[in-house]
Amino acid sequence: MQLTAVNKMPTAFSRKNPFLAKVKKNVNLNGTSSSKETMHIELSLISSGLSYVPGDALGIIPQNDPELVASLLEEMEWNEETPVTINKEGGTLPLKVALTTHFEITLLSKKILQQAVELTENEELRRILLVENANQLKEYTYGRDLLDMLRDFGPWNASAEKIVSLLRKLTPRLYSIASSIAANPEEVHLTIGAVRYTAHGRERKGVCSVLVAERLQEGDTLPVFIQQNKHFELPESGDKDIIMVGPGTGIAPFRSFIQERAVTEVTGRSWLFFGGQHAASDFLYQDELEQYQKDRVLTRLVTAFSRDTAQKVYVQHRMLENSKELFEWLKNGAYFYVCGDKQYMAKDVDKTLISIIEKEGAMTLEEAEAYVNEMRKQGRYQRDVY
Repeated sequence: MQLTAVNKMPTAFSRKNPFLAKVKKNVNLNGTSSSKETMHIELSLISSGLSYVPGDALGIIPQNDPELVASLLEEMEWNEETPVTINKEGGTLPLKVALTTHFEITLLSKKILQQAVELTENEELRRILLVENANQLKEYTYGRDLLDMLRDFGPWNASAEKIVSLLRKLTPRLYSIASSIAANPEEVHLTIGAVRYTAHGRERKGVCSVLVAERLQEGDTLPVFIQQNKHFELPESGDKDIIMVGPGTGIAPFRSFIQERAVTEVTGRSWLFFGGQHAASDFLYQDELEQYQKDRVLTRLVTAFSRDTAQKVYVQHRMLENSKELFEWLKNGAYFYVCGDKQYMAKDVDKTLISIIEKEGAMTLEEAEAYVNEMRKQGRYQRDVY
């Protein structure tokens, strides 16, 4: 499978003009008994002129699941060759191609439903859109997609052209880069967890993550670009200590950090907190990390595997167990980094950090919070959350 993009030479490669990177490697990092599927992808940047620093992200311009596109065409009895307008300039693509490569079909919004109501006589859609039913509308749009809307609120008095005019453009997906270019010249690596779940009676798939997990083969190409991240980067000075907290795919930028520090041979210490469900199947990059520890590139490696014990143990519990030493590192100017889930993990780590500073620094809660805020101002507390 080749994901295509128009490269207009000699323009520099960018979000609007992505580079077609060849896939060198695409392997599942999880063991066979794992409930997760985490892909390690290596892409060639040869002849791209692209470069990056640890902490940056790679943008991928994905394509929609062909099975979902086929279901849409079947549901609406559309001719896949029908030309549809894709931009304000009047450019067109055949319907199937447009649904595959151009339009976002896996997300619904209030705006789409408000516009769609004009294209159907369906009373249920009108009812959901009433001001007093705002919560019901929010609940409906969460976890549903275009196919759900078309099935739930027909019959439709609209052409394919009219329906797709409701849709927004398919957006690039950004992933933290999991490699150092100094350690891997003309390459970029990613760590991507496949998103799959069942909701409202149908299996759902992450647009880009499942493309990578199911359909991307070695030798294929992906349209990519570099997205700088000035708010998540290594200390300028190599003698600074760093503490990294990254469960699951949150390991990605820290693999980049550790590789970079191995190549540049810095004197600062490195401490990684990594978590997963089971040590046997979910310890991502285990051999690499343990080798870095032997080589003293990684000073400390602390793990938390939540399903291996009667009581669930997460990275924040390991932080508490090491609170005295962790605070000593912070007092000596260590930088603290968190990468991963914004909704739960990052919040828990933040609270845990404050409680550690409060306890070990003999501070009030307000003083501990002020301490963390000062770390943020100094750039010593950085988060890359999603």
